[in-house]
Amino acid sequence: MAKPAAGPPVPIIYLDALYIKLRREGHVENVAVYIVLGVDVEGQRDVLGHWVSDGAEGANFWLSVLSDLQSRGVEDVLIACVDGLSGFSQAIAAVFPHCQVQRCIIHQIRASLKYVVSKDQKAFVKDLKKVYQAPTREEAETQLLQLSELWGDKYAVAVRSWENNWETLTPFFDYPAQIRRLIYTTNTIEAYHRQLRKVTKTKGALPSAKSVRKLLYLANDRIVKKWTMPLPNWALILNQLVIRFKDRIIM
Repeated sequence: MAKPAAGPPVPIIYLDALYIKLRREGHVENVAVYIVLGVDVEGQRDVLGHWVSDGAEGANFWLSVLSDLQSRGVEDVLIACVDGLSGFSQAIAAVFPHCQVQRCIIHQIRASLKYVVSKDQKAFVKDLKKVYQAPTREEAETQLLQLSELWGDKYAVAVRSWENNWETLTPFFDYPAQIRRLIYTTNTIEAYHRQLRKVTKTKGALPSAKSVRKLLYLANDRIVKKWTMPLPNWALILNQLVIRFKDRIIM
């Protein structure tokens, strides 16, 4: 994995966790491996690191991950795409105070559907799409109000989860379509996870954190060698980012 270099900001990072079976003190545990995948100013993807959890709670461990990332040369991040982990935004703000946090819409949909019975999920999702597929934030807010009127009495927790997380669910509305598609989900890093799982699922429980890091290092090396091209339409995306973050991303 390449060591981040000081200099231009990292335009986009994706943060997520992969779970691996690890043998600890005679027991097999599902241990979180925290992964940061970045997109640089050239539109190239790179995995900035793997961190094996030491048992600390998610948000607290992410704080140490981000601090480590900063100490290795990442001075600024424009947009961070994250899952629904509680405390994520605070952890990012503590290390990269100017970073905009975009909570993954797909994770949010899955989380809210846990509170909707199966026979109503199709209809609920149909109305929910009008919220996150709205053309503007204002229209999305209107659709959220309508969702609350339609489903708020029956599924108050599901609707409230969108209302309570609205601030971190909606930053993507500030951007044109090309950037929206990049940041409104963590699909980019989940695709990377799927490739790692092809390797890890055949290994059973690993004996140590060191063996986890070694396995992931070798798998990662094979994966990233195929990332030879920048992301599609990157020149257009970069132009939009430079305009949006003109004081922070100077080409």
